[in-house]
Amino acid sequence: MLDENEDFLEDEFINNDTSSDDEENSGLYEHFNITVDGNQEPLRIDKYLSIFRQNSTRNKISQTCRAGNVIVNGNVVKQNYKVKPGDNISVLLAHPPRENVIIPQDIPINIVYEDEDLIVVDKDAGMVVHPGHGNWDGTLINALAFHFAKDPNYNSDLDRVGLVHRIDKDTSGLLVIAKNEYALSYLAKQFFDRKTKRLYWAFVWGNLQNDEGTITGHIGRHPKNRMQMYTYEDGSQGKHAVTHYKVLERFRYMTWIECKLETGRTHQIRAHMKHIGHTLFNDERYEGNVILRGVNLPKYKQFVNNVFEILPRHALHAHTLGFVHPTTKKELYFESPMPKDMQEASERWRNYLENN
Repeated sequence: MLDENEDFLEDEFINNDTSSDDEENSGLYEHFNITVDGNQEPLRIDKYLSIFRQNSTRNKISQTCRAGNVIVNGNVVKQNYKVKPGDNISVLLAHPPRENVIIPQDIPINIVYEDEDLIVVDKDAGMVVHPGHGNWDGTLINALAFHFAKDPNYNSDLDRVGLVHRIDKDTSGLLVIAKNEYALSYLAKQFFDRKTKRLYWAFVWGNLQNDEGTITGHIGRHPKNRMQMYTYEDGSQGKHAVTHYKVLERFRYMTWIECKLETGRTHQIRAHMKHIGHTLFNDERYEGNVILRGVNLPKYKQFVNNVFEILPRHALHAHTLGFVHPTTKKELYFESPMPKDMQEASERWRNYLENN
């Protein structure tokens, strides 16, 4: 996916895997890192980079500078900074280059907000966000490409549909997508700096002991099951991760919680909750699609299997999204209601508790 000498993953929030299982990942990629030649005469950095990167316009580079995504010797610089011999320059953007052409497809999507700079979508569970292995079409990006093609103001020179962050295929909820290069860089920087406001709703197995809590533990690939992420409490592997949770409603054998992330690791909520013994309800990847709590009675088993059918995916929903608008600099805040499948599942649990 990456050009050999152009792009590599710099930020820990975005996972370079574009499969359907990237959860809550967001951040910046380092598109290139160069050290200025010892014979270089002082030159504005936007001009220098436009010469160095012949496929990037000076205007595009200036917008990247304005967004604070050009770093020299560890410091953010403006477009009028003059490079000097020995300067180390990093350019951070919100995405790696595309390997495959995005095919516009007329797929219905739930747009909750749109202006000239960005669009906010409430994604349904079951829709892959970005094309990848086994999911080359029918994705949110294919749908957005079709939607943007009808907008005469859309910047068709944008490297790709302006995806700022991603959630899992089976996670429902809010996503923001940029419509121009500056908005893409500006929004990505907020995710990188953890300045966005995001809360997730989840149903987890079991009755949590405390009403609120914090889970801290490095997250990396599972040592045996490479399809899972694993919590390394001793920090021996993986990357630092912190999840705060709060109980919203208890269903005796299942709990509805709200999660706030300090970090954005792959499968962070799913791995952290499994680590403390409260795997997400019906999370097949993490063995939550079997009865983990309850009573050994045929009636109860049938009840849970019926709820699995109502909610045939892991119970995770991106409930809120808040960020500063790249142009107006005003804060925007959005809330997505509980999706129908999670709502029906919670109603079934309430009825079960009332009658048993």
